[in-house]
This record gives sequence, structure tokens and C-alpha cells, in this order.
Amino acid sequence: MKIVVATHNEGKLVEIRDILAEEFGDGAHDIELVSAGSLGLPDPVETGITFEANALLKARFVAQLTGLPAIADDSGLIVDVMGNAPGILSARWAGEHGNDAANIDLLLAQIEDIPDDDRTARFRCAAALVVPIAAEEDVADFEVDPSDGMDDGDGLVDARETVVLGEMPGTIVRHPHGSNGFGYDPIFMPDEQPAGAEESGELLTSAEMTPEQKNAISHRGKALRALMPAIRELVENGE
Repeated sequence: MKIVVATHNEGKLVEIRDILAEEFGDGAHDIELVSAGSLGLPDPVETGITFEANALLKARFVAQLTGLPAIADDSGLIVDVMGNAPGILSARWAGEHGNDAANIDLLLAQIEDIPDDDRTARFRCAAALVVPIAAEEDVADFEVDPSDGMDDGDGLVDARETVVLGEMPGTIVRHPHGSNGFGYDPIFMPDEQPAGAEESGELLTSAEMTPEQKNAISHRGKALRALMPAIRELVENGE
């Protein structure tokens, strides 16, 4: 069975394959994951105002173009004292998409006077699975104009949709620590820590954790694991 992951980041496929191996064991080899990037698909315009809406939008877009089941996720940082901001604007909080250093500097400045006990936050991830329901003849080879945000609405007759959430609660520290990860990882200290960290008193930011330590507790990992029952149903039904 082939499933398209709505991403241009091949690293996401590695994470999903690892979770599939946990869930299906050797049966995971029967599931072929391909990325939207490897198929030459553009990113859709993310017009949703929630993580759930954007995850569904991306999964629907890919499912509609390919006629294949599609997985997508959308995630960001929620800071409680900021009224759940930056939220869906996390990647472009300082105005330029993906400028991690500028985003961190702005956020730290905005909560500079907030006491440590009130700097609570969480990473939230929504993961979506969209399974098209269409006659085989309705699914044609696709050609996409990279300038398009979406197609004209034809092609996806019906679909089953599943959306789940995962969260990683923690605290915003006052100065960046660590060089692993990306985004706000250097200023986010998860409540859940690797074995031995709490005992030693040396709590780690996400950017100080190894990829394995972070993936075990991450919001994305939790959301993707919560999506596994829907994927299992898809595989067992042989669709």
C-alpha cells in the first residue's frame, strides 16, 4: 500500500517509518511512504486558522491530486501567557518564514518580564489522514502547476478523514541552550525529561536532547502514534 506524506522534508518519512515499525512490526514493509516533494507536488497555501484545519488542508490537497491516502501534519508553539500565540504563526512570528533566530529573539523579548512559573507553553501538533473514495477511473495521472495553491476542486469524489492531536508541555527558558533540533527548541524545556535528567538536576531543552530522546516525547510523535489505529484500519481493509 502506498501512502503519500504531505511534506518536502524527507526526515518526516523516517520518523513515520519508525512509528510504523513500532505499530506493525515486519508488516510495516508492506506500507510504502512517499513524500509530496518526491512527486513534484507544490505546497498548498495554508489558509486554516487552526493546526487541525491546516493539517487537513494539506492532506486533502495531496489526496486530491494523487488519488492516494495522504498523511499531513501541522504544528507550532503555544505560550499560555501570550494567549496561545504564536500558534499557527510560529514559523513566521518575526515576519520572515523560517527565521528561527529572529522568532526566538522576538518571543523572548515579548515575555522578558514574565516570572519563571508563568512561562508555561506547549508544542501542539495536528496529524491528519485523508483516504480518497473514488472509482479507479476517476484517478488520473496528475500534472501540477507549481504556482497553484489548490486545484479546481475536481477529482476527489469523497474521502474518509481522521484528525488527531499531540502535545508536548513545557516551559520557555530565558536564554537559548543547545544546537540540536530547529525552531523554538533552544528555548523550550519539556516537562517530560530523559531518564536521569531530573535526578541530576540538569534539565534539558529540546535542542539539548538527542533526536531519539526528543522523538520519544514530541508532540509530532504523539500525534502520529495517535493516527496509527486509522492507518491500521486502512491497511486491514486493503484499500
